[in-house]
Amino acid sequence: MSDIAMTEIVEKAKNLKLLILDVDGVLTDGRLFFDQQGNEYKSFNAQDGHGIKLLRQSGVEVAVISGRKSASVALRMQNLGISHVYQGFEDKREAFAELLVKLAITAEQAAHVGDDLLDLPIMVRVGLAVAVNDANPSVKQYAHWTTSRCGGQGAVREVCDLIMQAQGHFDAVLNAYLQ
Repeated sequence: MSDIAMTEIVEKAKNLKLLILDVDGVLTDGRLFFDQQGNEYKSFNAQDGHGIKLLRQSGVEVAVISGRKSASVALRMQNLGISHVYQGFEDKREAFAELLVKLAITAEQAAHVGDDLLDLPIMVRVGLAVAVNDANPSVKQYAHWTTSRCGGQGAVREVCDLIMQAQGHFDAVLNAYLQ
């Protein structure tokens, strides 16, 4: 990515008040595990989780909109302190519109991280559309930026760090760990 393009991404990130995340393929690597009783298991990246906590502490809200419903997602989001959790929304536009009203923000003040076609209706409406590295090629075409990491492997942390850096919060977060 050129310096000019990255400058534009940073400018978009400066104004963000909300980060919206997909789950399968973004917060996870997209694999679904089921036991013989039909219980579903997911694997979440600890660095992504810590990045979410740091981003929220810096004043940016975080929401999850997923096309599927999963008890493990509800539990993980509860552990991370995320209260804006929308599951079972194959058409994610309704949840997105509700979030904008609830948080009294514009679409330009939101970012969305996605990996598949279900994410496009939000990605084309937000101020910063991000695709994870292993996203569907059609999704990458509509992203302002693509992470270097894949879904479930630190891509969300990469986005959180970028937003904190753009908004001038990253150095304070880093320095707090160095003291």
